[in-house]
Amino acid sequence: MKTLALLLTFVLTVATHAQLPATSPARAGFDPARLEVLHATTKRFVDEGQHAGAITLLARKGKLVDFQTYGYRDLEKKLPMERDTICRVYSMSKIITCAATLILFEEGKFSLDEPVAKHLPELKDMKVWTGGTMDAPKLEPLKRPITIEHLLTHTSGMIYDFAGDDELTKLWRSADLWSGPGLTNFITKLGRLPLKHQPGDAWTYGVNMDVLGALIERVSGKTFGAFLDERMFRPLGMKDTGFDVPSEKMNRLAKTYQHGPDGKFVEAEPLIKTWPEPGRGIEAGGAGIFSTAGDYARFAQMLLNGGTLDGRRILGRKTVELMTANHLVTLPNNQAATRQKGFGLGVEVTTDLGQLSIPSSIGQFGWYGAATTYCQIDPKEKIVAVAFVQHFPFNEHNFFAQFATGYYQALK
Repeated sequence: MKTLALLLTFVLTVATHAQLPATSPARAGFDPARLEVLHATTKRFVDEGQHAGAITLLARKGKLVDFQTYGYRDLEKKLPMERDTICRVYSMSKIITCAATLILFEEGKFSLDEPVAKHLPELKDMKVWTGGTMDAPKLEPLKRPITIEHLLTHTSGMIYDFAGDDELTKLWRSADLWSGPGLTNFITKLGRLPLKHQPGDAWTYGVNMDVLGALIERVSGKTFGAFLDERMFRPLGMKDTGFDVPSEKMNRLAKTYQHGPDGKFVEAEPLIKTWPEPGRGIEAGGAGIFSTAGDYARFAQMLLNGGTLDGRRILGRKTVELMTANHLVTLPNNQAATRQKGFGLGVEVTTDLGQLSIPSSIGQFGWYGAATTYCQIDPKEKIVAVAFVQHFPFNEHNFFAQFATGYYQALK
């Protein structure tokens, strides 16, 4: 009876925090003893001073089976990581933005192969960088227009401005893209910048999803944040997710840390001005969302379910199949083969286990965030795996590989 009571307490407690219904690891097909190996591995990252804190969550077949917290969200105040701690998910915002774009695609607002400039004319005269300096760039015209699919697959030629000292990156940095106010100003500034390469010629990580946020805003007639709240966050019960953190929830926000010169943790400045206070920065669809592990797991479970959760359909099943197919096979010079994984619409996709050095499944998909956050969705094993660590630089201590190995080795 005592064991049953403890199990019921665990299930009820976890369900309250995670929102997904809960079950025991054994009933979900995990070996509880082998899950302890995962717990010990994760705890070691904190105990050895590699990360200040971590949150990990595993769900299988729609049921939460493991939800752990380690270390601190605020070292200075000794506030622990908790299940409802709010974190910056950075580039895990991209999967949400992609899904939101596909909502409007399903409603016939645009086709994926049409030029984005049809809706964002500020981008119609963009050029391509061929050399020179930031003060005297050499440019050539577009050989083909930037399409919405180019943005979804990071093949538009757009870049990020926060890393690198080459002349093109310095030119982008000088444009001050992230100060706003609003996405219209972002798009206006962006339209004056050159692309790294011709659209469709290569996979280049950049501001593509931020452009899609502006597209959603322009097509829907609502602010991007309002659209997400109405069409995704509220229907999915993601009560702690958004571009801002309300004042009454600010004490739940985790700090992001990095190692200082002496190896000790120091608080890091946010990338691309992702401030939690309302009205600061822009609603950046590529990196601006705050969330909890429980909230994000609900979004991921919706995708695993083929677009639906708790009777609410967000996307069609065939649209999710399109989203999670590998779209890089048509790149010239066999560039897809240079990636360990393929890439779909806003997500990476496992296409060949032999390319990897960690367990996976063909068809597994997901993405990561700059502050060392992780989400992978495995349709074959029916697993959602989420990990939130608030640490720069990205995955500095290779936590992701050990996390993935840890949960896969625990499967029966």
